[in-house]
Amino acid sequence: MWIYEKKLQYPVRVDTCNPTLAAMILEQFGGPDGELSAGIRYLTQRWAMPTEQAKGILTDIGTEELAHWEIIGTIVWKLIKNVPIKDIEGTPLEAHYVNHGKSPFPHDASGYAWTATFIQSKDDPIANLHEDMASEQKARATYEYLINICDDPGVKDALRFLREREIVHFQRFGETLDIVQECLNSKKYY
Repeated sequence: MWIYEKKLQYPVRVDTCNPTLAAMILEQFGGPDGELSAGIRYLTQRWAMPTEQAKGILTDIGTEELAHWEIIGTIVWKLIKNVPIKDIEGTPLEAHYVNHGKSPFPHDASGYAWTATFIQSKDDPIANLHEDMASEQKARATYEYLINICDDPGVKDALRFLREREIVHFQRFGETLDIVQECLNSKKYY
């Protein structure tokens, strides 16, 4: 069971106002490889897992991904909350502002709204875990690209933390894949 403590899993410090960077970071807020997609994917797939340990890993990581979604939303909010509207005009965030104001909304960096088609859940735990490992690697790569274009030290620090968690999740899913394959090979499944 998780307890919400009204604090972020990792502190977010933002030193600048930057609507363009905020627009790019929205990729991890509502994109196909972002935190919302990961959280919902894992929390949906957990029912198809053949062991309690595998179900627990998907539940724990899925819940953590939603905490990361909160971190990303906080970064975006802090990057734009004090930006004058005239400084949003002509930036990649302009279309977002027209639709949502400064409130973060789940869409990718190009403005495509989040959709459940970004996730998959099969009654095949092996397929799900392979998808989950690929998802973590794609998220890690996106964080690396965001770090490369980021010039705000506080934001870069939070993005590095999130990138490292993607690596840990990839490793945990690999371990879980071994556990599930062993279970399926023992024919004690279902």
